[in-house]
Amino acid sequence: MLTVSFLGGEGQQQVVVQLADELYLWLAQSQFSKIGQSQTIDLDIEGESVSLPLVVLDSENRPRLRDFFYQAVVEESDSLLERLGDYPSKEVYQSQTYRLRKLQELRKHVENEQFQYLQRV
Repeated sequence: MLTVSFLGGEGQQQVVVQLADELYLWLAQSQFSKIGQSQTIDLDIEGESVSLPLVVLDSENRPRLRDFFYQAVVEESDSLLERLGDYPSKEVYQSQTYRLRKLQELRKHVENEQFQYLQRV
């Protein structure tokens, strides 16, 4: 599992989203990896000073990331409906909706203005 982290400012909230290798690889090869350039930023996290490569979620990057995730959710929804058929079992439903659920989770964190930074690790 690989992660995408969302961080607030100094000493603020941090959320880590774990992603399966396949989804992370897809994100790494998509426009997601090209939106915003990572900059080394010094932050105080839980009383410890750290330097991290972060993408600033500013007025340019946040809308671009939000649009990327909206489009990815729409495309994944179309694909999912075709794959699921009319009466999927609970196990099939859960396994087939993983990617859509993670894309939605990432989208919601990008839209949350409490988060000022994104880290792709």
